[in-house]
Amino acid sequence: MTTRNLDALFEPRAIALIGASNRPGSVGSVLARNLLESGFAGPVLPVNPHEGAIRSAMAYASVADLPVAPDLAVIATPAPTIPGLIAELGQRGCRAAVVISTGFGADAGEDGPRLKTEMLQAARPHLLRIIGPNCLGFISPAHGINASFAHLTPAAGRIALVAQSGAVAAAAIDWAHAQGIGFSHIVTIGDAADVDFGDLLDYLALDAATQAILLYVESIRDARKFMTAARIASRNKPVVVVKTGRSAAGAKAAFSHTGALAGSDAVYDAAFRRAGLLRVGELRELFEAVQTLGAGLTARGDRLAILTNGGGAGVMATDALEARGGRLAQLSPGTVAALNAVAPANWSHGNPADILGDAKPALYGKAMEALLAEPEADAILVMNCPTAVASSTEAAQAVVEAVVKARSGKPVLTAWLGQTAVEPGRRVLAAAGLPVQETPDEAVRAFMHLVEHRRGQELLLRVPAVGDLAPPAPELARQVLDTARAEGRRDLTDPEARQVLAAYGVPVVESRKAATALEAGQAAEALGGPVALKILSKDISHKSDSGGVMLNLEGAAAVELAAGQMLERVRKAVPEARIDGFVLQPMIRRPKAQELLAGIAQDPTFGPVILFGQGGIGVEILADRTVGLPPLDDVLARDMISRTRVAKLLAGYRDRPPADLAAVAEVLIRLARLAVELPQIAELDINPLLADDAGVLALDARIRLAAPEAVPARTAIGPYPQGLTRDLTLDGETLTVRPIRPQDAPRLIEMVDRSSAEDVRLRFRSGFQHLPQSWAARLSQIDYDREMALVAETAQGEVVGVGRIAGDPEGETAEFALMVRTDHHHHGLGRELLAALITHARAKGLKRLWGDVARDNPKMLQLADTLGFIRHTAEDPARVKVEKAL
Repeated sequence: MTTRNLDALFEPRAIALIGASNRPGSVGSVLARNLLESGFAGPVLPVNPHEGAIRSAMAYASVADLPVAPDLAVIATPAPTIPGLIAELGQRGCRAAVVISTGFGADAGEDGPRLKTEMLQAARPHLLRIIGPNCLGFISPAHGINASFAHLTPAAGRIALVAQSGAVAAAAIDWAHAQGIGFSHIVTIGDAADVDFGDLLDYLALDAATQAILLYVESIRDARKFMTAARIASRNKPVVVVKTGRSAAGAKAAFSHTGALAGSDAVYDAAFRRAGLLRVGELRELFEAVQTLGAGLTARGDRLAILTNGGGAGVMATDALEARGGRLAQLSPGTVAALNAVAPANWSHGNPADILGDAKPALYGKAMEALLAEPEADAILVMNCPTAVASSTEAAQAVVEAVVKARSGKPVLTAWLGQTAVEPGRRVLAAAGLPVQETPDEAVRAFMHLVEHRRGQELLLRVPAVGDLAPPAPELARQVLDTARAEGRRDLTDPEARQVLAAYGVPVVESRKAATALEAGQAAEALGGPVALKILSKDISHKSDSGGVMLNLEGAAAVELAAGQMLERVRKAVPEARIDGFVLQPMIRRPKAQELLAGIAQDPTFGPVILFGQGGIGVEILADRTVGLPPLDDVLARDMISRTRVAKLLAGYRDRPPADLAAVAEVLIRLARLAVELPQIAELDINPLLADDAGVLALDARIRLAAPEAVPARTAIGPYPQGLTRDLTLDGETLTVRPIRPQDAPRLIEMVDRSSAEDVRLRFRSGFQHLPQSWAARLSQIDYDREMALVAETAQGEVVGVGRIAGDPEGETAEFALMVRTDHHHHGLGRELLAALITHARAKGLKRLWGDVARDNPKMLQLADTLGFIRHTAEDPARVKVEKAL
């Protein structure tokens, strides 16, 4: 379930408090005080069979005695009573409940999980939604609701907080109260038996009272649901998240290096980034980030110009910027000349622009004007250290005036260092809407929040296919896996692993198999030159650990002798292992190649993930890796590469030319496709993957299959539905009908431009003729789990028709919309698109498809009639609702 009945939580007409109490200090007493004194306009109905009144409000003995049916119930009674109460409430018409009570987890023994199941079963027939159990409660200051046992009621504001931890939410409320920060809503989900992050993100994404969303996450239950809701929400408003569990304690020894390095926190990092969420480290930073992003600032890049009256402050800001991955902007000669004209002769003559400690307010204003005009700066950080010879307040006023005058749109961040002397200046800056920080490090952190958020939004636009690079022989890879499964094996041999990689287009080193030492010598002679000799065994994955690898052998005699010695070593080291022979590979001489690691691992929450980083024998120690979620494209793959330290080595240094990054990215894209199409692979490890200016080459690979009884994990992000692509011929013209991509936005604008004003009006109910860029972006960037848009494309790449459905969060109904370019009317394209949408909706399990059609659009109404839609009266007399049961 998703947003169904959540309106009863956020906007109830009546609230029942079950477990209300007059006993001082009890949870029931605090809940009663908060609910009765927070200003809720509707009735609050306490339920307690042993009290006649709770805090002067009449108490009722049971749910059955309530004079009206509550929309929302708040329950704080022992766990065994909860299932029965939920059933009673559902029968009375209650649609949502906040369960404060504990005792539903495994720590409560056998009764905990049983009671949780019974509670959910009691709610299901009535579609009653449950927040919790084991939570602090729910607060909505704008609606006068404090259904929690928090120590205070926060002020009303535009920020929503969703937290798994009640203690963290209470701390956030306290901190925000001291800072004068208000909230639209605060929801603590506790054990999240029913309502979870995905549900609440879906609701808050469209909540007009919420400008930004804060999340405190401990774990996520349904990754696909979370990613779908998070991607939709983050397109509409900033979403900032704190996730606990950054340590690597969860990492464990595994079959492959990728398995060992796939720490769950790194996967959460990748998921948040891919969903367009900004991750921060602590509560204070959470609020700082949302205030910065909420100011509407947008940084085009990571180059920062710094203005300061203190050299030390400038150095601190520079150090913080470098540590966080930002860059100092290189001031152009024109900007330096402009500063030379107004600043003292001994100013810093560079970035940071130190205009010295006695800088007067007028100098601040003129210096700001120069920096705001600097084309190489993506943002300005202006700092002030209080002195006895110049007013910090007047400096702030000068900065504000310069920003207003310039109207550059360039982000301006500020840091007024100190406390008493600079407080009036901070108020001036804050009143003008400029983010104000207390230290250089905090100001730089705010700038990097803008940078990271922009990067996340760019990645959010990527909707890659399973892989645009088609594998040459995917069936061969499946045959290899099926053979291993049939033999009862989970670990592939070295040759089998390389077969799988080659089948998906990953370059692998040539190899020969040999059954005996004599055959090994003969194979070495055939290969010529130095070779690597490896043991071949279905029971040994880490060959070097058992003495099963020898390098730089040359000639048949040397290889034959080494093979015999290797057999003896391996049999002593692993006596139970079955030996199938040897593998020989030519020694690869690429002295300037960088050793990389690339692979696949399975995360218990997010399913298959792709890992990349520095390879070699010390990968665990170096821990230089990044994680990505499949599917990938070139932009996403290159972003993964850029987030590693080894990326600097790949860029070239000294006598090493830059590596072929396109080839490295291609390997990651191919692995991502492999992970989607072969979910039975639990771990895949390429180490080393050599990369230099000549390309890439996989030298060694290991693959482990999932246990036969394991359920294949689905990807956290639904891949591009390539299977819906088909060709269509209408009146002699061949069109391609396919799912929409973000890259289609310009084509949508062109389609509208080439359509009649009447067709545009009928489709968009708007007076515009030219489709705004923002609309085109939203219409082309969809989540294929929740929506579908099919475009009809000509051989020349023009979009001449679009049909789309947008499903409700419950996954039961969807609204359709249709538009065909005016010059392509009367060919049957509209019918074909709508029929394809009906077929897709049925396949998705939707129950009803409906459309909102203008009454003066007879062609659309007639088309709906022919395809089995039934006409209904709409609220707007100028519209007709057409609906089809599926």
